[in-house]
Amino acid sequence: MIAAFAKTIAQLREPSLRRLLFLSIALAFATFIALLTILWFALPWLAALLPQSAPTWVRTGVEIVTGLGAVLLSIILFPGVVTVIQTSFFVDRVCAAVEARHYPGLPPPRGSSLVEQSVLALRFLGLVIGLNLVALPFYFVPVLNAMVFAALNGYLIARENFDAVAPRRLDVASRHQLWRRRRMRFWVAGAVFALLMTIPFVNLAVAIVAAAAMTHLVETSRREAGAA
Repeated sequence: MIAAFAKTIAQLREPSLRRLLFLSIALAFATFIALLTILWFALPWLAALLPQSAPTWVRTGVEIVTGLGAVLLSIILFPGVVTVIQTSFFVDRVCAAVEARHYPGLPPPRGSSLVEQSVLALRFLGLVIGLNLVALPFYFVPVLNAMVFAALNGYLIARENFDAVAPRRLDVASRHQLWRRRRMRFWVAGAVFALLMTIPFVNLAVAIVAAAAMTHLVETSRREAGAA
């Protein structure tokens, strides 16, 4: 796993990934702003539920909490949401750049239809939002919140990237088997990326790094499984 990270970081200086990295950063920033805007306007319905007789200070408090809630939910949902969006746009080009640089002997990848990619992206987007909302109460418990956040979003990021990368080289049965055999390796990598996505500015570039590292992890695991 460390080798996959090291190769990815080294390749970021090359034109093949540098341009994608800049595009990814711009898309990630736009995604966060869009997510924050949607939540900022969607959450005020809570304040509308207050009775007309409620004191002014109560209304002010609810408005502040609502605003903070939009920011908090944006931060919580950002890792999974941006991974789904950026993976949909960039994963094929990232994989192609990594394979051309490190695995030049590979045959042309298996293709996947736009419908298949869209269904997969929508399914994961639903999982990201739904599971994080279910886990929301745990995010208010110190220490436990970091563990739950890393475990949950680590799994989601790992699974989303794996399911985007693995179909290029493996059929359905083979990638299910590979995931079962190496899922802890993928999950730990995903947890690292989830934690990195909590760091301002760093989080804008993590999705491209995650896709590139997952390409290495899948290819290494695939070769290990073939040699076993």
